[in-house]
Amino acid sequence: MKKVVKFGGSSLASAEQFRKAADIIHADKERRYVVPSAPGKRFTEDAKVTDMLYGCYHLAEAGENYSKELKEIEARYQEIIDGLGLSLSLKDEFKVIDKQFKEKAGENYAASRGEYLNSIIMAAFLGYEFIDAAQVIRFDENGDFDAETTNQMLRERLKDMEHAVIPGFYGAYADGRVKTFSRGGSDITGAIVARAVKADVYENWTDVSGFLIADPRIIDNPEAIETITYRELRELSYMGAGVFHEDAIFPVRREGIPINIRNTNKPEDAGTWIVESTCQKSRYVITGIAGKKGFCSVNIEKAMMNSEIGFGRKVLQAFEDYGISFEHVPSGIDTMTVFVHQDEFIDKEQKVVSAIHRLADPDCVDIESDLALIAVVGRGMKSTRGTAGRIFSALAHANVNVKMIDQGSSELNVIIGVADDDFEDAIKAIYDIFVLSQL
Repeated sequence: MKKVVKFGGSSLASAEQFRKAADIIHADKERRYVVPSAPGKRFTEDAKVTDMLYGCYHLAEAGENYSKELKEIEARYQEIIDGLGLSLSLKDEFKVIDKQFKEKAGENYAASRGEYLNSIIMAAFLGYEFIDAAQVIRFDENGDFDAETTNQMLRERLKDMEHAVIPGFYGAYADGRVKTFSRGGSDITGAIVARAVKADVYENWTDVSGFLIADPRIIDNPEAIETITYRELRELSYMGAGVFHEDAIFPVRREGIPINIRNTNKPEDAGTWIVESTCQKSRYVITGIAGKKGFCSVNIEKAMMNSEIGFGRKVLQAFEDYGISFEHVPSGIDTMTVFVHQDEFIDKEQKVVSAIHRLADPDCVDIESDLALIAVVGRGMKSTRGTAGRIFSALAHANVNVKMIDQGSSELNVIIGVADDDFEDAIKAIYDIFVLSQL
């Protein structure tokens, strides 16, 4: 068997955390390929190294002195090196970084150095081969990840390599310029490596023991999710569940590789398994609840709308023309509602409304602000009668007014719209009816 293990920033924030990660790797000989993140926070008020690198580079870009900030970053790494008792020196690496900052190599280059340097330390500590991600992870000229080229390059590079450390978060264009994924992109790198080596398992080590059914900032000690499917995770991640980068699902999904989310500080915990499909019934009807605030709805009314060919396209054209993406579009016989992010919409709202009138000639357009969307997700919902009724009943008992409800054809999730002020109460009510009442 082969396992790819990715460690998050909090798991590699200090020498002590490095040792925990190394113990985990050495505890299982099948853990052969390691993907590190940049050092995260050591304590609550601490700074993440990636943020320090961004700040340092912005000073360099503005032509200001950044030597103090760069020395602070170097000191963070030296503290880890000294704590691990390594004879490794990163002075030459920091000379190169300083030179690249002076030449304004770009934000992507600056941000990527966190993972790059941490991986050099990890490789030295484990005695593994270090492979620069810029040599094996490719982006095309448009800045899009080139999955097939990367898979070929990485598979070829690793085919005769028993152990290797590959930095997370970045790759490069064909000309060698560094390009990063979005924040949290080390999860994606781990999935890419897992696909390339045809891993049996992709272990993602972080500071929590997997996914929880609901946000612990809203629900006290929510129950853990033991097993979740790719599709369920995609729904929950999209609606704000932030343990795992949602785009990291795609590389492993193609190969049917399961993901195991584990806790570096509690390696004995089983964590959460993310799989393509399973015959295991979830403990509850729902798998998880997640949501986001800060939406607004644009309600368009027109008599006989349902018989007018192209009406929906005309309405959505108005949003597209002003670069606004929509979240959900529930509709009735004579009404169509478009949910959008309020902060993206607010400065363009009157232009969009004018465009809707011009393109679709509605009877009226009404906007409602400060709305939240909540996703109730679960593979068990499809085979359970009365799920939507229980949701409505729970919300009614909590005096929460439902602004919108939308169920996908897969019956995997129900999206509920409520006022921002009712967001926490709504999640508590749904959790109570589906989880606490079953305990």
